[in-house]
Parts: sequence; C-alpha cells; structure tokens
Amino acid sequence: MTKKFNQPLGGNDMPRFGGPSSMMRLPVQANAVGLDACFVGVPLDIGTSNRSGTRHGPRQIRAESCMLRPYNMATGAAPFDRLRVADIGDVAINTFDLKKTIDIITDAYRGILAQGCIPLTLGGDHTLTYPILRAMAERHGPVALIHVDAHSDTNDEMFGEKIAHGTPFRRAFDDGLLDNTRVFQIGLRGTGYSPDDFNWGRKQGWTVVQAEDCWGKSLRPLMADIRAKIGDRPTYLTYDIDSLDPAFAPGTGTVEIGGLTVWQALEIVRGCAGLNLVGCDLVEVSPPYDTSGNTALVGANLLYEMLCVLPGVGTPKG
Repeated sequence: MTKKFNQPLGGNDMPRFGGPSSMMRLPVQANAVGLDACFVGVPLDIGTSNRSGTRHGPRQIRAESCMLRPYNMATGAAPFDRLRVADIGDVAINTFDLKKTIDIITDAYRGILAQGCIPLTLGGDHTLTYPILRAMAERHGPVALIHVDAHSDTNDEMFGEKIAHGTPFRRAFDDGLLDNTRVFQIGLRGTGYSPDDFNWGRKQGWTVVQAEDCWGKSLRPLMADIRAKIGDRPTYLTYDIDSLDPAFAPGTGTVEIGGLTVWQALEIVRGCAGLNLVGCDLVEVSPPYDTSGNTALVGANLLYEMLCVLPGVGTPKG
C-alpha cells in the first residue's frame, strides 16, 4: 500500500470556509525539518514600482487554496502520497529596509535547502527571486531558469536602486547565479524603452519567447524543447502572475494586455515534469486589485501544479 504523508484537510471533514488558513489547509510547522517540499510565504512589496499590495499575496493565496484537493485529475499526480509537505509560514522580512530583507530571505532559504527540502514560494513581489537564487546557487551552482513573466526584469537599476522587482535577473546574472545557456523567458510583451529591454537577455545567451509567439498555440512543443535543452541541470521555476492576460489575472501591480492564457500556464508548469526542479515561486499577486479573488485562486492552483511536477512525485501523464 502506498504510504501517505501529510494530507490537505478534506472538504468532507471540515467545510472549505473553515479549518486552518495554511496552504491547502496543510499542517503547519516552524521550519523545513523532515520535509521533502514546503510552501513558504514572502510577504514583500517594498520592491514594487507601481501598484503595491503584494505583501498580502501569500495570505490571500492560502485563503483561495482551500478548494484544492490532493489528487490531480488531469495528470494523475498524487504529490502527498509521495512527498512530506507542510506550510512553514512566512519569512519575517524587514518591511522598512529592502536591502536587509534581501539578506534575510537568502538566509531563510539556506536553512530550507540545508534540510534537503524544495521550497515553493508564495509571493510577494518579484524582488524575492534574486535572494532565493543566491541560496540556490550556493547549494547547486548556477541553475537553469524558467522565467514566466510579462517583463524581463533585467533593468540595471530603478530610480537609482540596484535592488527592485524589475532588477532580479540582472543581479542574478551579475552574481553568476544562472546557467546562461539554459535561461528561458516566456510571455514577455508590452511597451518598452528600447529593443534592449528584451534583447539584453538574448545577448547573454538566454532564450526569450515573447507573448506574441505564444498566441493561439499549445505550449507543449515549447516545453518539450526546453526540457531537452535543460536536461538534468538543477532548475528554478519563477512564475509572475502578470504573465497571464489581465482577463485572467487582473490582481497584480503591472498589468499588460495580450498575455498568456490559464491553459497555457498549466502547459508550462506541467511541462516542467521530469526536470530537476530545486525550487519554484509564484509572485506578484496583489489582493487589493483582485476583487473577485480569481488572481489568487489561479496562483494557488499553479503552486499546486508546481508541487505535482517536483522530483519524486513521478512524471504525470499528458
């Protein structure tokens, strides 16, 4: 018989509107000890350049996750039968000092990774990916990166500052955290200041797939090509919710029209099955602009799909 570890609290045991407020109503523990994977929040928005509110993202994603069930009907994945998973709460950021917060986040993820645990991060603005990548590179060396976003986030600075939600991948490049032959940016679009907004990454050897190249297409072939190019390299997946068209995810800080669809988002995440994923994040959910809760609901579902493709779960079908 398959051994079962922690399971989400079921809707027939406790109404969906009751019970714990953890991710998927999972057990909560103070750290990653004994876990194969964990959900962890980074309630950050002091790196945001436009509409704030992502500090409330982790709490709202958890609230909307109450409808999620343990078995993935589409792929056949049953992650809680294979992995020990819990919600370890939030990183205690310094909400008045972004630079100190960067070091706090890196230190927190060093502790998670030291336990052999794979973190699934609830954001928070996209600044947080840079300090996480610092911890990842310390443990795994330069990582392959799948970055899904409307924006390249490769600014050298914003308002004279080197650290902000528009700079994480420039800083990651500068610090040698990335395997530059295996960096993939998907969904970039909108207006810019010059062609270099997107071409800077291409000049570093990155693959940039603009949103227009995704319109009206299944992204399964793209993900098959990405898997072949990455191979068994340690890989980090970062998913900005603004990669989706605002028709699907209006509750974010820097919206751009012409984005990806929800089903393309599922194809991207499910297409990561078989990769050596060492961590994932879902960022830029801003509840003040998410009146229906649908943006946070999409975020919660994508985080669950990330859990379903982690090493050890097995390769889902489809």
